[in-house]
Amino acid sequence: MEAITIKDIARALNISTSTVSRALRNSYEINPETKKLVMEYAEKMNYRPNPIALSLKDSKSKSIGVIIPEIANHFFSQLINGIESIAYNLGYHVVIFQSHDSYEREVANTNYLVSRKVDGLLVSLASLTTNLFHFQDLMERGLPIVFLDRVPKEIETHKVVADNFDGSYQATSHLIQTGKRRIAHLTSPIYLSITTERLAGYRKALEDNGIPFDESYVRYCIYGGKVVAENEEAIGELLALPEPPDAIFTASDRLTTGCLAVLQKRRIKIPEEIAIVGFTNISVAELLNPPLTAVVQPALEMGQQAVELLIRLIEHPQKKGDYEIRFLQTSLITRESSVGKQALKT
Repeated sequence: MEAITIKDIARALNISTSTVSRALRNSYEINPETKKLVMEYAEKMNYRPNPIALSLKDSKSKSIGVIIPEIANHFFSQLINGIESIAYNLGYHVVIFQSHDSYEREVANTNYLVSRKVDGLLVSLASLTTNLFHFQDLMERGLPIVFLDRVPKEIETHKVVADNFDGSYQATSHLIQTGKRRIAHLTSPIYLSITTERLAGYRKALEDNGIPFDESYVRYCIYGGKVVAENEEAIGELLALPEPPDAIFTASDRLTTGCLAVLQKRRIKIPEEIAIVGFTNISVAELLNPPLTAVVQPALEMGQQAVELLIRLIEHPQKKGDYEIRFLQTSLITRESSVGKQALKT
C-alpha cells in the first residue's frame, strides 16, 4: 500500500496543500476545526512525514557520521553501542566508517560523510594522523564535530575521554606494589593524546615510588600492535636490555595481545618472569592464559556522552564555543597476569 501524502489529504478534504501542511505542524494560523479534521484524517490514513523531504526542507539529514580506527576492537565496538543507543532514541541514524589507523582513509571517510550531508561527526583519531586540517576546515565552515578517546589538543570542541592518566597511574602502582621495579611501557605513537596521557601516569607512579624513569624501558609502536614484526622488535629490544623488565604495562588491546603472543612464543612465564597489565576493554581478558590484569575504560558511557554532546551542537548551534572535556573514570581489575594464581587466592 503506497504511503499517503499531503497532496492526497488535501485532495480528499478539498483544501490546499499549504493548509494541510500548516495544520500538521499545529500552526496557529489554522482554525481548530480544520486542524482537527486534517489530524483525524491523517491518523485514519496512517500518514507519516517523509524523512527525506523533511531533511531537505530543514537542511538536516538526521544522520551522524562516526569515524573510528576499527570496529573489531572491543573498546570501539562498545563505543558504537553507546553512540547508537542514544542516537536512535533521539531520531538520528549512525553511519560508521573505519580509518584502520590510516590518515588517508580518515580524510577520505570524512570527505564522503560530508558529501552525504551528515549533520555532524564523532571522531577517534587514526594513529597516523598528524595533520588536522580536514577537521579544522569543516569546523570553521560550521560542521559540528566531537572527538572521543583519541582527541586533538589543537581543536576546540567537545571531547570525551577516559581518565588515561589515573588509569595508568593505578596500573603502574599495582605492579610496584607486587614488588616489580623494572617496569616497561609498550605504547602507541607519541603524538596521540592517549599515549602522552598514559605515559604521564606511568611516569608519575614510578617517581612517586622512588623509581627513576628510564626512557629505555618505553617502546613506541607506530602501528599500535597491529604489525607482528613491530611487536616482536619492540619486545626483543626490551628483553635485550642489560636489565630486562620484570613487568610490562601495555597501553592498548592490540599491544596487549601482541605482547602476550611474543612472550608466549619465547616461552617466558607470566607473571613469574614478566608480569603484564593491559590498558584495555578486551572481552576475553578473563579467558586468557593467564587471565589478564587490566585497566577497563567505560566505553559504552563514553559513546553515550559523546553523541549527546554532538546532538546538542547540532540542534543548538548558537551555543557553540562553550565546550567541555569530560573525563570518565577507569577501573583496575586484578587477575593472574600480574600477581599469579596463588597470590590472587590469598
